[in-house]
Amino acid sequence: MLGRYSLGIGDRFGQQGKAQLASIQKAKHKFDRLIIPVWNKSHREHQIIGTTPGDVRREAEEAVAALHWKAPYGVDADHITKDIVDPYIPCSNFFTIDVADYIGEEGRAADKENFIREQDNVTGSLSIPGIAEHFQVTDAFLSDWADQYLEPIRQAQEIFEHIRSHKQGTAVFEISMDEVDTPQTPLELYFILKMVARKGIPVNTIAPKFTGDFYKGVDYVGNLETFVKEFEQDLLVLAYAKERFNLPADLKISIHSGSDKFSLYPHIHRLLKKHDAGIHLKTAGTTWLEELIGLADAGASGLAMVKKIYSEAFGRYEELTAPYETVINIKHERLPAPPTFAEWSGQTIVSKLEHEPDKPLFDAQLRQFMHCAYKIAAEQGDSFIRLLKEHSKVIGGRVTHNLYNRHIRPLFVGR
Repeated sequence: MLGRYSLGIGDRFGQQGKAQLASIQKAKHKFDRLIIPVWNKSHREHQIIGTTPGDVRREAEEAVAALHWKAPYGVDADHITKDIVDPYIPCSNFFTIDVADYIGEEGRAADKENFIREQDNVTGSLSIPGIAEHFQVTDAFLSDWADQYLEPIRQAQEIFEHIRSHKQGTAVFEISMDEVDTPQTPLELYFILKMVARKGIPVNTIAPKFTGDFYKGVDYVGNLETFVKEFEQDLLVLAYAKERFNLPADLKISIHSGSDKFSLYPHIHRLLKKHDAGIHLKTAGTTWLEELIGLADAGASGLAMVKKIYSEAFGRYEELTAPYETVINIKHERLPAPPTFAEWSGQTIVSKLEHEPDKPLFDAQLRQFMHCAYKIAAEQGDSFIRLLKEHSKVIGGRVTHNLYNRHIRPLFVGR
């Protein structure tokens, strides 16, 4: 269903589905590049905004019907665990199984004993085609790996089997382990895929951790050379594991970008082309920020709403940023005081928030903070939604432009 290229598109308030799909459709028409859209929304976002998984399905269906989209599309139960998966099963066909919290958690002693026994003949040097380095599989490595990853894989299997037993029709499965401190090594990823296959999980995408910081709403922060090396090695591990362990042929890397990792896109595109590989890019928050920018640009009541959201958000800084503590880098004292923000023109706010880092007014601190402030917009209820609808032409144009020009073209098209 996912094909070679797929794009996860978050839409917190459910108003931009058509504008998002228009950007993907534009790539198909202009470059004959098929990208499968996958609408994703996390459980946390549903709780904050007051929506349901069924709302995401309806938005996707309405966009697909309105734009006469004939290719497949997905609805992602994003970052689900076994405690929250049930409401997502009837209306989702993509399941992001998040096992990051279980990495390093003590599992069953019998599981470790069985794993070690099954690996009795694999110690020694392991070579992965395309990677110059030879990896040493030792008893100590296998023991440490089991302590880190057996329990997450057991949890993934449990969730997968629960979904499979209740889900009608086909579905895509992703295993996510990106929200951890340390990247998986190529050897660790190799054994993760080996055991995923051993447990019978037909994984279609896997989201590993990469070196560097993927802060919300801003560009990648880290060593580009290291990222490029890790990403290429992961591509090679996946290619080898698919063949070796009979994993699904469409298995590909999923990158949870936190949106707007522009500096990575040219490198990713080059490596995908070099290795004839696919990718799933999951964006989050970039559409919500375009809604804010569009309202500021529209002026009058739209601009007033943006200023109100900021004023209330500033006073609730700790509450709003706490859930994102590990994926933001904000110094509260560097944010503008609400009276200062209130004096700004709509164009100044646009210039501060629009992700054009080379522009002198761009403010990465403010952009990250507003990324976290959607709860305040949700609390405005119908008045906020009415403004999105009233200014849908301006906002929708920005949403389409942002996805197409800043994400789709550099990553999927390469121009």
